[in-house]
Amino acid sequence: MKKLLHPLVLAFLACIHVSCNDDCETTRTYRTTVPITFNIEQIRSGISTEAPQDLVNPGKIYVKDNYLFINEIKKGIHIFDNSNPEKPLNISFLKIPGVIDMAVKENTLYADNYIDIVAFDISNPKAIKETGRVKDVFTTGLVDGVSWWYDAQAKTVTDYEIKVVTETVRSNCGQSSITPIYYANDVALKANTPTANQSSGGNGTTTGTGGSMARFTIYDDYLYTVSQSDLLLFNIKTLSNPLQQSKINLGWGIETIFPYKDKLFIGSNTGMYIFDNKNPEKPERLSTFQHARACDPVIVHNDIAYVTLRSGWCGVTPNRLDVVNVSNLSSPTLIKSYDMQNPAGLGIDFPNLFICESQYGLKSFDATSASNISLQQHIEKLDAYDVIPLEGKHLLMVGKDGLYQYDTSNPKNLKQLSVIPVKRDN
Repeated sequence: MKKLLHPLVLAFLACIHVSCNDDCETTRTYRTTVPITFNIEQIRSGISTEAPQDLVNPGKIYVKDNYLFINEIKKGIHIFDNSNPEKPLNISFLKIPGVIDMAVKENTLYADNYIDIVAFDISNPKAIKETGRVKDVFTTGLVDGVSWWYDAQAKTVTDYEIKVVTETVRSNCGQSSITPIYYANDVALKANTPTANQSSGGNGTTTGTGGSMARFTIYDDYLYTVSQSDLLLFNIKTLSNPLQQSKINLGWGIETIFPYKDKLFIGSNTGMYIFDNKNPEKPERLSTFQHARACDPVIVHNDIAYVTLRSGWCGVTPNRLDVVNVSNLSSPTLIKSYDMQNPAGLGIDFPNLFICESQYGLKSFDATSASNISLQQHIEKLDAYDVIPLEGKHLLMVGKDGLYQYDTSNPKNLKQLSVIPVKRDN
């Protein structure tokens, strides 16, 4: 059965520009979702190493040694030499149709290629080679509220892209006001339709570090990924040849995965799942911390979990930070909730907690006391999606505007080291 986009996601305000001429015609310019279909061979053969490219629509980030990996949403992965954070060097672009997530162990990169998991040898980042593939892992995906789905019988993937359309229609120019129109898959909706607004590496230095928004993580000899409904486990003892080992159903609305010591913390629309991972082959579910429906990344330090909840396509809960006591993993309890503006990804370099506030910028907090977290600095006028705090007082932050790097030696006065900006057509 085809997966349909949620109506809250499909609704886009159409009336960006309206004008009337003497013939009482109205010109409307609006954004709409347009379906695009790929066959499986197009997807699987569409991988290549290309010359460096500009960031256009950056997504998740990952760090391994001196290399920085930035996802170009559904297009590929930018690879930078970040030996000098003040002057990151753009090395190459790995084109991967449908890619959203990634993780690295030693010289092997794992990434999604719409429905597949693919392994790459990145020992030479200018000549990356595909070494292994697990086929037909995912049947659907969701990015910023827009979903794609796989038709196994037709062997095609249907995705959606947003396009700006201008059209001229007959109208009553004598009206004093114009009612906004919403479009979804070329179907007009009523104007009162409601709109909606990792993980660290494994247990050794051979893996890299992802952000709190990650769906991929590595622990020991295993790659863990989460789909919208499942926790999937892959054996990567032979790095070049991942093998799917098991699948654990978690219900719908799964978003992120964060490993901490020998535990896995999984964020979903409705709660945080906690798994014991002492036996990496068979993660054991311990408990669930439930919350109102919301977008939900999670990070952990010692016995405290930090969960950001934000309104948007995945929920309408108040925007807040939940601080949760997980000293008893079988019975997590809320310590305190803090009001936020629109919190997304977060990271901790204890006692400093960094939270992305989407269009409201980046915030630095003192989290010494879980019951009295206090604001240290608010960097405004930028878009912040996710962060990775690194040792050596160094912070990476990605958002719609690009990739920012900060010196966090003074958490009350973060100093920008560099920015890799996006390049968009006007």
